[in-house]
Amino acid sequence: MFTDPEACDVIQIDLSRVRRLRAALVDGDTVTALADTFRALGDPTRVRILDVLSHGELCVCDLAAVLSLSQSAVSHQLRLLRSLRLVRPRRDGRMVFYALDDSHVTDLLNQGLTHVGEAVSRPGARRASPRQRSAR
Repeated sequence: MFTDPEACDVIQIDLSRVRRLRAALVDGDTVTALADTFRALGDPTRVRILDVLSHGELCVCDLAAVLSLSQSAVSHQLRLLRSLRLVRPRRDGRMVFYALDDSHVTDLLNQGLTHVGEAVSRPGARRASPRQRSAR
């Protein structure tokens, strides 16, 4: 018989603690919005766009040139990032410039980069293979 090494040996529920934690949980709409944000950050092209915009605002043409992508591809990704409030547009005549929406987006990007940098620099650390990642 297989025993889960992380399972509790004794099942004893602390009801007061469970109630307190349930009351402190983030509401469903917020959880969904956060999951959508992390899903957006799960795409390399969108992360690259956010990285470029962390250096300052740019128009679609310049973003496309920096990233070696078509303007159409960049515009498509910007629509999604804009709907999630990760980037914001600024119109100047016929030109539209994009920037990170606020400092929280910069913080998210920087925290992610710091985390990835720490994980990679740890002795014995290695990236999980696609098969290992899908098993999690």
